[in-house]
Amino acid sequence: MATGGVAGPTSDQADQSDRVELGPTGRPLPALPPARPRDPALTEAVVLALCNQKGGVGKTTTAINLGAALVELGRRVLLVDFDPQGSLSVGLGLNPSDLELSVYNLLLRPGEDPRQAVVCSQMLGLDVLPANIDLSAAEVQLVSEVAREQSLSRVLSGLKADYDVIMIDCAPSLGLLTINALTAADGVIIPLETEFFALRGVAMLTDTIAKVTDRLNPKLRLIGILGTMFDARTLHNREVMERVVEAFGDLVFHTAIRRTVKFPETTVAGEPITTYASDSPAARQYRDLALEVLWRCPAA
Repeated sequence: MATGGVAGPTSDQADQSDRVELGPTGRPLPALPPARPRDPALTEAVVLALCNQKGGVGKTTTAINLGAALVELGRRVLLVDFDPQGSLSVGLGLNPSDLELSVYNLLLRPGEDPRQAVVCSQMLGLDVLPANIDLSAAEVQLVSEVAREQSLSRVLSGLKADYDVIMIDCAPSLGLLTINALTAADGVIIPLETEFFALRGVAMLTDTIAKVTDRLNPKLRLIGILGTMFDARTLHNREVMERVVEAFGDLVFHTAIRRTVKFPETTVAGEPITTYASDSPAARQYRDLALEVLWRCPAA
């Protein structure tokens, strides 16, 4: 005969309730605190370089959308386009061929006011220091300069008081421009496409970061490695992610940026995905990433 009352959980249900939610990297997701206001005692921006010598891994996409997500969290953000292709500038609606002043001019003219080259984006609080193909000549022209590795650091010193976070979108190389970015930065974020060939170059990049830290910029540290273009449906992507976590452990961000057709659309629109498709999974992923960056980088 049936008895009344509410049935207790089955053993399967109890096991399910005890399970920890795993993120895309295969690790338990951390309970991140809400975004905190920036410490008013911090009077200068923290400088982050987005760096990978391999092209097409999501550096520019991450710079734009992480910057926009940080603005939503109350930060004043400057994005520095340090790639002669000018992709970041294009991605925020600028025409590189129309620039009167760019980061190239500031590198080669020490007396130039860097504020004159800064351009406001469509998003309040998100500014751009743009670049165009002229920047490709800087690599050669800076070779003969004294303290050539500090050229970008000198430019940014005149802008740090105006922002909370400055992010440098590096060129896909380990040349003098990238060394300049690492010398100017407080931290490095490595966007890494979850493909085998992208993984192979990370050891070379981390070696370069170690050399810059040892010889030019002792305050530089690796903030994290970000999996991009991740597709959990493919065994290859999952295996690459497992290998990255196995090699770098907690240096790998818990957030991973998944593939989506929305990113090319945002480039055409000239705005971040956080405004173009605010409720999309990709926008939420970059908001999660922004929280992780603030968690890992207390000065931001």
